[in-house]
Amino acid sequence: MTIFPRNRRAGAAATATALALASLAALAGTAAPASASGRATTATATEAETASAPASPAASKPASPAASAPPASGDPAPAAPSALTLSRPTGPYATGRDTLFLTDHTRADPWVPAAGPRRLLVSLHYPARPGSGGDPAPYMPETEARLMLAQRGLDDPERPGLVAATRTFSRTDARPAPGRFPLVLLSPGFGTPRATLTGLAEELASRGYVVATADHPYESTGTELPDGRVLTCAACDEVDAQPDEAGRREVLAAVSAGRAADFSFLLDRLTGPRPAWRHAGAIDARRVGMAGHSIGGNAAASTMAADPRVDAGVNMDGTFFDPAPARGLDGRPFLMLGTDPGHAPGAGDTSWDEGWTRLDGFKRWLTVRDSGHFTFTDTPAIGEQLGIVDPDAPLSAARSTAITRAYVTAFFDRSLRGRPARLLDGPSPAHPEVLFQRP
Repeated sequence: MTIFPRNRRAGAAATATALALASLAALAGTAAPASASGRATTATATEAETASAPASPAASKPASPAASAPPASGDPAPAAPSALTLSRPTGPYATGRDTLFLTDHTRADPWVPAAGPRRLLVSLHYPARPGSGGDPAPYMPETEARLMLAQRGLDDPERPGLVAATRTFSRTDARPAPGRFPLVLLSPGFGTPRATLTGLAEELASRGYVVATADHPYESTGTELPDGRVLTCAACDEVDAQPDEAGRREVLAAVSAGRAADFSFLLDRLTGPRPAWRHAGAIDARRVGMAGHSIGGNAAASTMAADPRVDAGVNMDGTFFDPAPARGLDGRPFLMLGTDPGHAPGAGDTSWDEGWTRLDGFKRWLTVRDSGHFTFTDTPAIGEQLGIVDPDAPLSAARSTAITRAYVTAFFDRSLRGRPARLLDGPSPAHPEVLFQRP
């Protein structure tokens, strides 16, 4: 498959589709900072089982070495940073972080049936009491960082340790803040670890949301299980094995629909009569939203179509391989936030034009100038600190972070809390890069 450097745009006729199809190999250039607890807790003894789940065959295929712009001839290479950090959350709450390892015994894993039942690793960020908890939660295991960077052509031996140790702002074992909070589900891009959405998860938690971010096994470059085994991207191999684009699109539609089943199961385990999470009382199950990047954005729509408990959704630059139903989403609100011009009306990704006509509730279609496919993740923040540059996506890390946080939070404040969100009414002088599309 085509490999793109971080946020590299494809040709106009196939921008979004090419980026989505290349998500497993697209250069993420930065990995999200550390906001995960080191150990996953298992909900029950049965769910803690880790018997014979084979890792997929090689998912770390060689990637393009053009991951970063090389220094001009004679110029010294930039020195490696001593530490990486995410942007500090802006909300009034301190944030905590837990990890759950869950097993759905009603479904076999769709990519590696021999692995047994479907498993999920879930990061939970939540509003916490100030001063409580232990150390800042780690960003991601070093093995996951190494696999992610290697596939993206970033083989510097120092980088995996730097990325894995990225500074986060959530603490392990923190006590929840008093009250009950809306729940937001987050789904990462295809081939991309859940950690790359840590910055957004911490921001939402600091604003008074519980946030559950799922790793979907065999759909990432690497997912490290609690017993130390690492599952690589069997679904990526399945995409690569298809003879044509139609076949690849069919597999990616199955990825999105499968994630809908993952999140319905996760909702059952977080909000059902015997919740798996020790702080489940902090969740207000009457207010649930979902957002995702790339295929995870498609999964937000797929989950809403399959599960009426999800009240609102956000697609961040993801092709609708699994289309929204022709009947709509029963009037529930939806935000499409993408690159410009790749996700502008009539541009490369026509699935957005079709999806827009099927959304039957409050909806917004926003595109961001100078952005790239990974603008809406932690990639820009970590990439800048590593000295990785993509001249085709010049939007700075600070602006990428500010725009993503502002618009996603405003949308959920309006949709789940009933708060005014003037930011969604039209163009804002504070965010001149954001264009309101009105097809």
